[in-house]
Amino acid sequence: MKINNRKEMIKAREAFLQHLKKQKKKVYVCAGTGCVAGGSMEIYEKLKKLIEEKGLACEVSLEADSCGESVGLKKSGCHGFCEMGPVLRIEPAKLFYLKVKLEDCEEIVEKSIAGDQVIERMIYTRDGIQYSVQEEIPFYKHQTRIVLEDCGQIDAESIKEYIAYGGYSSLEKALFDRSRDDIIKTIYDSNLRGRGGGGFPAGRKWSQVKTQKSDIKYVVCNGDEGDPGAFMDRSIMEGDPHKMLEGMMIAGYAAGAAEGYIYVRAEYPLAVKRLETAIEQAKEAGILGENILGSDFSFDIKIVKGAGAFVCGEGSALTTSIEGYRGMPRVKPPRTVEHGLFGKPTLLNNVETFANVPIIIEKGADWYKGIGPEKSPGTKAFALTGNIVNTGLIEVPMGTTLRQIIFDIGGGVRGGKKFKAVQIGGPSGGCLTEEHLDLPLDFDSLKKAGAMIGSGGLVVMDEDTCMVEVARFFMNFTQNESCGKCVPCREGTRRMLDILEKIVAGKGEPSDLDTLQQLADTVTSAALCGLGKTAANPVVSTLKYFRDEYEEHIVEKRCRTKNCQALKRIYIDSEACKGCSLCSRVCPVNAISGQVKNPFVIDETRCIKCEACIDACKFNAVKED
Repeated sequence: MKINNRKEMIKAREAFLQHLKKQKKKVYVCAGTGCVAGGSMEIYEKLKKLIEEKGLACEVSLEADSCGESVGLKKSGCHGFCEMGPVLRIEPAKLFYLKVKLEDCEEIVEKSIAGDQVIERMIYTRDGIQYSVQEEIPFYKHQTRIVLEDCGQIDAESIKEYIAYGGYSSLEKALFDRSRDDIIKTIYDSNLRGRGGGGFPAGRKWSQVKTQKSDIKYVVCNGDEGDPGAFMDRSIMEGDPHKMLEGMMIAGYAAGAAEGYIYVRAEYPLAVKRLETAIEQAKEAGILGENILGSDFSFDIKIVKGAGAFVCGEGSALTTSIEGYRGMPRVKPPRTVEHGLFGKPTLLNNVETFANVPIIIEKGADWYKGIGPEKSPGTKAFALTGNIVNTGLIEVPMGTTLRQIIFDIGGGVRGGKKFKAVQIGGPSGGCLTEEHLDLPLDFDSLKKAGAMIGSGGLVVMDEDTCMVEVARFFMNFTQNESCGKCVPCREGTRRMLDILEKIVAGKGEPSDLDTLQQLADTVTSAALCGLGKTAANPVVSTLKYFRDEYEEHIVEKRCRTKNCQALKRIYIDSEACKGCSLCSRVCPVNAISGQVKNPFVIDETRCIKCEACIDACKFNAVKED
């Protein structure tokens, strides 16, 4: 399939759409990483076999001409409701089945594909209410899916389906109906801000690259999302790769670049595979390469796999890695827009930012600004994880509150426990507490609260979470990921981690808290790049909102949540002890002594808190404080 001009593109779009309409039913099997790990591809293959055995025409692509009605079987992207996977969706009935197993396939084909029955045991049920339609489930009902709209509702490996549903029409408009300045003005007027964490206005960045006097410029997409628990960009690359490619191409055209690079972590093999497929399809279709759609615009895209270094999320470290060197940030100025990849002006945005571009070009800046607050318009994708009922990938308007996300979409804290905090923005973010539940999530509001959106990770924590350990965990991650180039980050984060480890080990001193704050201030102000400048955020925010927990660890040598192993106290209740000696016999360090039929005692100086004695005692006499 080669599309040589705009007229052929319009004709192809109509043909593909008509072909899709002949698929009387469409079955979307989630082929995102989570569901694939749960066996969704085996389910896909079995459904294909059963549909064909049923005598139904089964189409898995739009390659062949369709002579009649058929069932379209498709590999979709992530639906977002990850803990409920594998999931599948059946159109046009909008049936949404959860936790599908291989043994369910025959019933699905018989009742819901060949027939029109709902299999009630496979649909979502909450508080006695059954939801057969995906959009009616509370998890989805309170979302506004724009960037993720097609994830789960389009074949992730088909450029023809993407074109049929309007894909690359924004590129058409850009090439044939709009000037480069007009495109940049639209992005500028929309106030689209970079979704990678910093929130820098995309239109301003595009304009800065365009005005650079250079014969060579580059567009770079940052797909190296490294925050623990974050998978927003991965889901877009896996589920709707052409949308991101289209955004990159429009950016290249507007800024005057002829080559683009996608930097994606090698730990995302499925995303890499889908991107490679999408790029190859676009080249075969004449949408990537020389004189795209018969225009004077030529553009090519290459994929570079990163080694998983968190610091390569920083612009200059990322471009250095693409060049083949160790990913380390450099001193600025000059900035990436002036001196980026291979020393040339470079337009660098992340996956989600580029995926917004075709939508803005299609619907306009005013439409986009109508979503969310004026200074942070649009939507934001978040990875919702932690101690919450509904985990998964969500998309909400900027300005949505934590309360709406955690309780309306997330279903509240798991196990009916009390909400304690949420870590937002990963290692670069901070902890927000109950007092922030009604805080609108946008760039400026979060900055005032001492946190940041980051790439979009949201880790919910309940009352049993130790906030000192949370700070230690994120500082350990950041310290390990420090490239070591600048002293404040290399040595400062190491020293902060040492202090935090000392505190959770029960060896902290009151002066440690002042030292932590001083180190945090120094690292934040003196570090070379964004990793170092935000490394102390988890410590600073937990010190601010949970200082009493730090003080308990230091002064009382106690962890109220009993998570810090060194601060646990295990003792034997003499009144409950029957003197059976079971606890003594299982203790690996001989810390328990006593005589049979008399209460036993634990030598706390020898106890290693392994809890073997607690498990062994039949009378609940061994207790933990």
